[in-house]
Amino acid sequence: MNSLHNNPVQTFKLTNGLTLLLKEIHTVPIISQWVWYRVGSRNEVPGKTGISHFVEHIQFKGTPKYPIQKLDHAISRDGGIWNAMTYLDWTTYFETMPAKNIDLSLELEADRMISSSFNREDIDAERTVIISELEGNENEPLFRLGEAVQKSAFHLHPYHHEVIGELEDLKALSREDLNQYYHTYYSPSNAVIAIAGDFQTESMLKRLTELYDSVPSAPTPISSIIMDKPLNKEERVLIEGPGETTYLQLSYRAPQANQRDFFILTVLDSIFTGPSSLNMFGGGGVSNKTSRLYQNLVEKDMAVSVSGGLSATIDPFLFDISITLNPAREIEEVLQATDDEIMKMMNQKVNSAEIHRATKQAKALFAYGSENITNQAFWMGYSSMFADYHWFENYISSLESVSEDEILATAQKYLSPDRRVVGIYQPAEGRN
Repeated sequence: MNSLHNNPVQTFKLTNGLTLLLKEIHTVPIISQWVWYRVGSRNEVPGKTGISHFVEHIQFKGTPKYPIQKLDHAISRDGGIWNAMTYLDWTTYFETMPAKNIDLSLELEADRMISSSFNREDIDAERTVIISELEGNENEPLFRLGEAVQKSAFHLHPYHHEVIGELEDLKALSREDLNQYYHTYYSPSNAVIAIAGDFQTESMLKRLTELYDSVPSAPTPISSIIMDKPLNKEERVLIEGPGETTYLQLSYRAPQANQRDFFILTVLDSIFTGPSSLNMFGGGGVSNKTSRLYQNLVEKDMAVSVSGGLSATIDPFLFDISITLNPAREIEEVLQATDDEIMKMMNQKVNSAEIHRATKQAKALFAYGSENITNQAFWMGYSSMFADYHWFENYISSLESVSEDEILATAQKYLSPDRRVVGIYQPAEGRN
């Protein structure tokens, strides 16, 4: 590995429960800070879906000390970038700055952990923005298809809902709802700060302690999540809408990220649909032209494209296979061709050469997604949301140790046709 990976991550914990992950990287004078909160759509209840994402939006309205106009100008002026993301299990905020200017970012995040403004005017404005975002998503065939499949795959677990939430809930969420949610989950004991870049650990630890040690910690919320029973029959969902393209999505329950099966399924996915990246922040691309489904669907003109992937989550989520159909082909014809390849995975061992190639491709994609300072800081915090940093450090060796027998057993365990949701999006007749 290159020099970005050589220095160890040092872990510290403040008296209020805040976890600090610090990694010195002195290749360039840049520092990237990510503040992670263990809260996402997984923590939401019916009637308040989308609240995690809504709170994230409000966080960018600033605080009395750091109004948004001042922050935007200061970070841009100093040559920095900043943004945030909300997902199933977490919400994160990051800044990547020239090292000499990082204190602005450190102060900002410490301040908005406890002092974010929840003005009614800002809430109303962001409600309009989020609803517009949702309406835009609902015009996208793949969003609508994924949403329908997710609802069919989960009935009790909060993974049932898209992160952005339901329209009725977004309209009804009050200032009190948002403010209470913020004060419940935005607590030191529920947060991880990951910082990588050009700094000295001793001085960075001292500064973070100054900023956070006096922040009171609230009790970590107790999760009362109900798990769904395993799928025991194939379910189908059909979505019709505008456009000229037909899409097919096959979704199987996948293991949680801290299980051995997750790594086996990652290699299986690389063999079957091509390698896919876990890094939502960015990374390179690796061709999937050697994958089985590409060769048997795309190269035989049954599909325009194929892809797959699974998410690293706390609870079991989904392994998806997505296919864009050739307009000249029928849905059942393409589904049968896909199932023929799935049955081969379930009944025949994959040879070692194919495993080696697929593992090599998955490793290359992983390397692309962890090659700069911002991505290094991302991985430090991200892996801590569902496991710990050792998960990231051992990722490559976990893939390399996957065997032929494990792939066969995992295919049989997860890819049975009676353990999936088949989602179909097709153009509505007379609509375009």
